[in-house]
Amino acid sequence: MRTVTTFAHRSEFEKARTRLESCSLAYEVIVPEPGYRRVGEPAIVIAPEARFALAERRAEDFLCAGWVDYRPARIPVPGEEPAAFEEDLFGRAAIMVLAPCVADPSKIRLIAHISGDMSEAFPYLNAEMQEGCYNPRGPTFTFMDGYRMISLYPRRIAVAKADEIVDAWRTLEMIRQRINDVWRRRRQIEPCYETREKPPALEIFKRLPRTNCRACGELTCLAFAVKVWGGEASVAECKPVFAGDHGHLKDALLEVCMGIGVVEGTRVSER
Repeated sequence: MRTVTTFAHRSEFEKARTRLESCSLAYEVIVPEPGYRRVGEPAIVIAPEARFALAERRAEDFLCAGWVDYRPARIPVPGEEPAAFEEDLFGRAAIMVLAPCVADPSKIRLIAHISGDMSEAFPYLNAEMQEGCYNPRGPTFTFMDGYRMISLYPRRIAVAKADEIVDAWRTLEMIRQRINDVWRRRRQIEPCYETREKPPALEIFKRLPRTNCRACGELTCLAFAVKVWGGEASVAECKPVFAGDHGHLKDALLEVCMGIGVVEGTRVSER
């Protein structure tokens, strides 16, 4: 199976393309223009032999987001220009990390940085998306887009279970438009500062052994999951997973913690 990567900056894409051409290696380019041009840079698809040849010739000296298995896009890139907003809190997005999902290898996860700051829009988003989970202490806002888990930080976005690279761009563009649209309409929206934490905690809980062994010091696995989500406990305190008979749950548990902004019990700050 071929592999695909993308880049945070156009200059790194150009460097990668130059290296491939200088080595006479075949490649394919997937472009986000025009519809997703504000949230992505071109992606390169190559065969495993080409990656091996780059490594052998020490020609892989460009910075990419990471290689994942390539799957053809299920949706086309829109042919029209993306919507423009007079007040743009989002700015542009750059995918910094691209990796396979541990829980579902047929999907990808990504981390994108943005040039703007979305935090002021979170209370308004919280008012309109009651299925979302707002944590003003982060601040973070987590919600589901189908089976994709999306966590928003002031200047960063984590997405789990995107279908492929074009779906990743679609997801980022959807977020860009939603953030800017709710901000444009903020005078007609009563901001909501209510903290909603249960759904992300339940995502952690689903990946715990659920034996209520109390080795972490909590009475139940659900209570432990809530503390991990709140940044009051480290996920590594689950001894059955990290030092016991449930080690097979470790990768999926760490992945979901990364996806919702909790890494080893520390809430990632993007202030």
